[in-house]
Amino acid sequence: MPLDLLRLTTAGSVDDGKSTLIGRLLYDTKQVFQDQLDHVAEASRRRGGEGVLDLALLTDGLRAEREQGITIDVAYRYFATPKRRFIIADCPGHQQYTRNMVTGASTADLSVILLDARKGVLEQSKRHAFISALLGIPHLVLAINKMDLVDYSRERFEELVAEFDGFVEKLNPVASVNYLPISALQGDNVVERSERMDWYEGPMLLELLEGVEVAYDHPYDTPARFPVQWVIRPASASGSDYRGYAGQLASGALRVGEEIVVLPGGQQTRIAAIDTYDGEFDEALAPMSLTLRLEDDLDVSRGEMICRPDATPTVAREFYADICWLADQPLKAGGRYALKHTTRTASTVIDKISDKIDVHTLERSSAQGELELNDIGRVRLRTNTPLSIDPYRRNRRTGSFILIDEATNSTVGAGLIAV
Repeated sequence: MPLDLLRLTTAGSVDDGKSTLIGRLLYDTKQVFQDQLDHVAEASRRRGGEGVLDLALLTDGLRAEREQGITIDVAYRYFATPKRRFIIADCPGHQQYTRNMVTGASTADLSVILLDARKGVLEQSKRHAFISALLGIPHLVLAINKMDLVDYSRERFEELVAEFDGFVEKLNPVASVNYLPISALQGDNVVERSERMDWYEGPMLLELLEGVEVAYDHPYDTPARFPVQWVIRPASASGSDYRGYAGQLASGALRVGEEIVVLPGGQQTRIAAIDTYDGEFDEALAPMSLTLRLEDDLDVSRGEMICRPDATPTVAREFYADICWLADQPLKAGGRYALKHTTRTASTVIDKISDKIDVHTLERSSAQGELELNDIGRVRLRTNTPLSIDPYRRNRRTGSFILIDEATNSTVGAGLIAV
């Protein structure tokens, strides 16, 4: 039986030691090949670290990252222990790259927020914690790093825990929050317990990651959502009358013979067959990729949603969403963009900017007509075609979207539907 999988992300402010922490996890769990170690050792020597391994180089893969000593892109790393498999998204800390953090955290089950024990709780630390909560990540771990630079002070650790705990209480509910004093550089409380912090009696980071419970929604417990990605019609010369609707089941389960409805049109029929790469199935569970064949010859096209008639999403052209703005040019009321939601692309107008969230107080205040780079605020949108949507809190896949600047084809906003 395969080990279960934990997706986690690391986040925090610049130079808090995120990449070093992941490098330490990989190194101390013996996930690094000798040729990788040799390469890192040589790169460390070139940077003036004779005899010292710069473990951050195991994740900072871009040339610009190594030259500047910062993380720019999201670096994904895989490793496994005898107890669990892990996929880590190492997110950049610089405010300029907050958009990359949103990408890296969007599928995570746990978020590790790092603090530099010397600097304390910074604006970007709060921003990343807030985004983690906004994205519905159920577990937060505050790793207070560089404890070696504050003489492994218990008083300093408790001071930062109290400060951050007051902030976390204002966030949307999360299943758990854990606080750890660590030194990623020295390896204290990462994989091995620190003898220099014998006052700390909680779990080590790896121990916590291996033991945290991740409650996945079972497909039988969630409504079925099947966004049509492609209509398959073999060449007419073959004489085939095959018509299938291909895509990935976003959530829930579908079975042969059960009644379905196609939205936004509302046509109803039954499932005649479920085809996959491995042959026909009687039942499909998310997130399988498959092709549906229907009993009736309906007019179904890319971007439409197939689901059960008794558990449908909301079909709407106007809705509210929380937007994380990712572009240098501000978002303003009246702005027009392409909106990509599951497999459907629509044109949208920003009808109203209701408010902006202060990452320090978490209070919503007036946006004064626009959202600037890295701002997060509530927006009302109006699309040119109906969308089949769910609140993000109920369904990550059908409750999220991106905004695209049609002139540059750049992604400028990430949205979480709030209906």
